[in-house]
Amino acid sequence: MNIPLRQFGKTNAQISALGFGGHHLGQAPSLAAAVDLVHAAIDGGITFFDNCWEYHNGKSEVWLGEALRGKREQVFLMTKVCTHGRGADLALKMLEQSLRRLRTDHLDLWQVHGVVFDNDPERAYADGGVLEALEQAKKQGKTRFVGFTGHRSPDVHLEMVTRGYAWDAVQMPLNCFDASFRSFEQKVLPALRERGIAVLGMKPMTGKAGPIKANVVTPEQMLRYAMSLPGVTTTITGMESRERLEQNLRVARDFKPLEPKALQALRDQCKPHAGDGRHELYKVSLQFDNPEARRAHDFPVDDAQMEIKEAFAASTGKASAK
Repeated sequence: MNIPLRQFGKTNAQISALGFGGHHLGQAPSLAAAVDLVHAAIDGGITFFDNCWEYHNGKSEVWLGEALRGKREQVFLMTKVCTHGRGADLALKMLEQSLRRLRTDHLDLWQVHGVVFDNDPERAYADGGVLEALEQAKKQGKTRFVGFTGHRSPDVHLEMVTRGYAWDAVQMPLNCFDASFRSFEQKVLPALRERGIAVLGMKPMTGKAGPIKANVVTPEQMLRYAMSLPGVTTTITGMESRERLEQNLRVARDFKPLEPKALQALRDQCKPHAGDGRHELYKVSLQFDNPEARRAHDFPVDDAQMEIKEAFAASTGKASAK
């Protein structure tokens, strides 16, 4: 039994319909556990690996790089740059750091991370902005493809697309709660399909699995919904344990999309719980704002955010030695 491969946008590349989320990798109990998890994912048929320069203050990239020793050519490797409105020079420095951490000389996909604030598109498209770094990285052969990500505003996503840059991929939340609240599925997905841009779905379990804990839906229902949406290239989800990996592989192996009636039934099931965003806190709270993004906009950071806690622990000598 295999995970289906899907065409990556207009290109000839193909990627697995299930993607491995990079943030959760940094939550594995140890480096050895993370390496084992990545190897098991590759053996299970996952080829798409997500990561980001700022995840766990760089640890997620380092751990993935260790895991990909001797296996780099078996995967489609993506990481994200965290300029958050700052310029191309900084982006290119971050790219070199990411390549060193990931132990590779090139990425398959390099994406602008966390495009969420109203002025982010203007900053990205400005002279000297991050788009210039994307172009330079492609010319230098340090990435094959480029894209952007975000989790808060479908309108911001649309502006990034309609301003006209030739994106290869766009990453956004797609799940059965998003369909009824500030919906990326309703607003952005059609625009991407029309342009032949690869659609990378994320947060199929809404990031922290709130509706699963509330017994509104099951993990399998949520993952099947996200993977079944027409036009979605891959669905990226966090897997910090072998148990979670195997749970997701059971859904992904020989995956067959849900019929339209079944998709609508799940939307209807979730709609009474979706209208105020309580299960999509990445759209309505600070909890999913990385501190790097907030600092770049001179916004106060959230002291409860995971990367802030980890940075504080490291600065006080209380960081884990795992």
